Amino acid sequence: MTEPTTRTPQPTTEPTTRDAGPADRATTAVAATDPATAVVAAATELTERALEVAAELTERASDLPADATPSSFRTMMSGFPTGVCVVTAFDGTGAPRGMTCSSVCSVSLEPPTLLVCLRRGSPTLDAVLEAGRFTVNLLHEGAQDTAELFASGNPDRFLMTSWEGEPRTGGPQLVKDAHTVADCDVVLTQRMGDHVTVFGAARRISTGQAQPPLLYGLRQFRAWSAV
Repeated sequence: MTEPTTRTPQPTTEPTTRDAGPADRATTAVAATDPATAVVAAATELTERALEVAAELTERASDLPADATPSSFRTMMSGFPTGVCVVTAFDGTGAPRGMTCSSVCSVSLEPPTLLVCLRRGSPTLDAVLEAGRFTVNLLHEGAQDTAELFASGNPDRFLMTSWEGEPRTGGPQLVKDAHTVADCDVVLTQRMGDHVTVFGAARRISTGQAQPPLLYGLRQFRAWSAV
């Protein structure tokens, strides 16, 4: 008689799977695409996380008294001196647009990326979003008049200053007033209150007038060499 053969069942291991989160998707996108797309993926991931954190902090702080006002906030930020630039772009008709801006910040070195904060409803912001590109003109200390001109809203400001450029390259370059110029492609935008943050991948950087930068703080302009 033959005894029946008994086999001990062997445990089987099922492959472990999980849903890809934002970081996984962003990493895959970065690895598989070009640098410009990598900027978009990284910025999108950063924005998603920032919004999550903002929501958490807002909920946590909802029971705390809020006594900050636009006036007190403006006074606080005036004590944080910055450089001064003019952000420019061409609108859909090819007309030059531009405004003075001190809300500029570097975001990434690889790939080179910066951000600017522009007022909602401004023709310059509309032109930047329509064109998908813009130029950052970092002003030198001798360009205070130009900074004030582009902050004034004067409709003839581009007739009153020297510039060059064409729509396919970015925005107008203020060749006599800027110590450095960066042509950028729009890769991400984020609305916050009465402004829109525009992330730009720097495509070309050129040096202009060899002068120290113009500064702005305490609601007044100052030359770097005078500080």
